[in-house]
Amino acid sequence: MKIGILGTRGIPNYHGGFEQFAEFFSVYLQKKGHQTYVYCSNNHPYQKNTYEGVTLIHCKDPEDKIGTPGQFIYDYNCIKDARKRDFDILLQLGYTSNSIWYKLLPKKPIIITNMDGLEWKRSKYNKPVRKFLKYAESLAVKSSDFLISDSIGIQNYLKETYSVDSKYIPYGAFVFSNPEEEIINQYGVKPYSYNMLIARMEPENSIEVILDGVAQSNLEMPFLVVGKNDTNSFGTYLTNKYKDQSNIKFLGGIYNQNHLDNLRYYSNLYFHGHTVGGTNPSLLEAMASNALIVAHKNEFNATILGKDAFYFSTSEEIAKLLSEIDTKQNWETYLKNNTSKIETTYSWEIINTSYLEYMKETYAQNS
Repeated sequence: MKIGILGTRGIPNYHGGFEQFAEFFSVYLQKKGHQTYVYCSNNHPYQKNTYEGVTLIHCKDPEDKIGTPGQFIYDYNCIKDARKRDFDILLQLGYTSNSIWYKLLPKKPIIITNMDGLEWKRSKYNKPVRKFLKYAESLAVKSSDFLISDSIGIQNYLKETYSVDSKYIPYGAFVFSNPEEEIINQYGVKPYSYNMLIARMEPENSIEVILDGVAQSNLEMPFLVVGKNDTNSFGTYLTNKYKDQSNIKFLGGIYNQNHLDNLRYYSNLYFHGHTVGGTNPSLLEAMASNALIVAHKNEFNATILGKDAFYFSTSEEIAKLLSEIDTKQNWETYLKNNTSKIETTYSWEIINTSYLEYMKETYAQNS
């Protein structure tokens, strides 16, 4: 098959979850003998025309000059280019800034859309933006031939809201098995003697709730906050709010996967505060890195973690958990169960195979 992948800033991954998936899946497709194309921003750091055999199509992206509206222009340019490529399948990752161009989608290929999380629920957006995102979601449902949900919660939502079926295929992760203690030494911490979180500095990731709990607990154990804290107003607000809390250390963004895996592996407690979305990539990576997880109590997190994690809703609960959970080593069952879930349900090999089999199935139905 000739397959195009839309909706990311490009590969190799320098940004986030969809980019990482696009990198792994496109290389997998190419190795399986399918002609695979990934659309990339012209601003992407990697400017070659191929990556591991995958063809890269760089399209003009003015986001760096005009901000968010540039995303819509970039997606328009990608879809316009796709009209001349004679694809068999177009896989769209998300819908936020591309579904408004649905009438321009080429007629020949099967359109499969990964519906991402419930973007319109994100508190970082104002009411008009959230209203638009709900509309964009409906356009994506309307214009796609097939839908993919990366969580059971999203699958149920789409069925209840739009009376449409979607294929459940979660996100993936690799089990981390090569810890290197000298790596965490670079961050001034010792094994199992610190707690941490990794997240974008957004209100819906519960960062303030978690850090309020850390402050209330009066524990001296270092708490590492990984995520860009100097690029938006909320990050600046958090940095200022906790500047006198000596054990809370903002490390900024870290993009070396090996460093992140080691930090998670050697942490005592790992906090996952995401409240919106489907199968969150960073949660799976924490499970795969032998982290003992304290997660925000919601359907998305509970579906994945089940009984193998601690849960919170308030800062008071955070403070209580911090005082009660003495050491990670006492919870080996949680760690082993979560690693097993990665191996049996969320491994990249399983995810990539599921996507390809679904593509073959849809292609056979329409050929």
